[in-house]
Amino acid sequence: MRILIIHTFYSQKGGEDAVFEQEYQLLKEKYTVEKMKFFNSTGIKGLFQFAGSIWNISATQKLIRKLNEFKPDLVHIHNWHFASGPLIIRAIHKKKIPIILTLHNFRLLCPSGILFHNGSIYTESLKVDFPFRAVFSGVYRNSILQTFWLAFIIWFHKVIGTWNMVSRYLLLTDFARNIFIESSFSVFEEKLVVKPNFLLKNECVGIFERSTDFLFVGRLTEEKGIKVILDAFIGSKYVIKIVGEGPLKEMVQVAAKSSHNIIYIGPLDKNGVLLEMAKCSAIVFPSVWYEGMPMTIIEALAMGTPVIASNIGAMMSMIESGNNGFLFEVGDVKSLLDMLDLWNEMNLEDKHEVYLKSKQYFNDYYSEKSNLIQFEKIIQNVFSN
Repeated sequence: MRILIIHTFYSQKGGEDAVFEQEYQLLKEKYTVEKMKFFNSTGIKGLFQFAGSIWNISATQKLIRKLNEFKPDLVHIHNWHFASGPLIIRAIHKKKIPIILTLHNFRLLCPSGILFHNGSIYTESLKVDFPFRAVFSGVYRNSILQTFWLAFIIWFHKVIGTWNMVSRYLLLTDFARNIFIESSFSVFEEKLVVKPNFLLKNECVGIFERSTDFLFVGRLTEEKGIKVILDAFIGSKYVIKIVGEGPLKEMVQVAAKSSHNIIYIGPLDKNGVLLEMAKCSAIVFPSVWYEGMPMTIIEALAMGTPVIASNIGAMMSMIESGNNGFLFEVGDVKSLLDMLDLWNEMNLEDKHEVYLKSKQYFNDYYSEKSNLIQFEKIIQNVFSN
């Protein structure tokens, strides 16, 4: 079988890019696979790309040439926004080639993409035909004009049936699937299939002696719960190492200078992150938004490291309290501290059991082997229908 994987890279590298590359590495072991990449630009060029994404003839012609040359049996699209655009779906469908589209976010339901705006969960767009409130709130890039244009692109292609041309939509969690099912997104429920992200086995590191330190890995932004972490650890008896960078970097640095138990490491490469995960006591993941499917959690479980996460969105699908981590009330500092206490007071034997269960959970759901099996079942289902 010949599979073409398509992805549009954002101007700033993100998790979707890594997932795209990992999937290529996984599938080429069994199938004949080729990649096709588009790249979002910034500045004036990016503005023209965004404006033309409603009907991007140039990108579509480029794709048609690739289809004629490679002749794929299946096309898997990751991100279409915005340098390629939804028109590529229509071109693939016209050639009667099945299409799989991974939904890494909620953009088809709300132009915010993440259902988060002005510091809180934003669900005003989920059950409306056109998200006028989102437009006037400027949920995309804090711009009314850009929010309207993105919303119009999605609505226009909904009206002309583009989204119904997709054979299967891959949702990363049961939570995300339920959001789409209960929304105004009008596709058959059978087309919405759950397939999580995964981690390649060659990215895992060895076993190290555990410290008593906790670890946060991620962008230093409001929605990632940075303020919750700082409020919880300042003045506490626990040590937290913070890996990453972002808009709230200065806030973290100030806290680290005044509190000896808060250690700001800064950004690390993949091996550095996995090493820290393998050595820490547990990961703290305090996001205050739904998330898509955090690779941080998958990477932690691959290291056999439990995750103490907020009970919202994807985390509720990924964390089983007492087995591969613990859940605390989203945004609640006391609830987080209670979970830290609970974990700290467990004896070594019970902790070891949780470490083993965390690793097993990864093997069962997020490993290379389990993901390939899931993908094969999805492909079989697509062609049997």
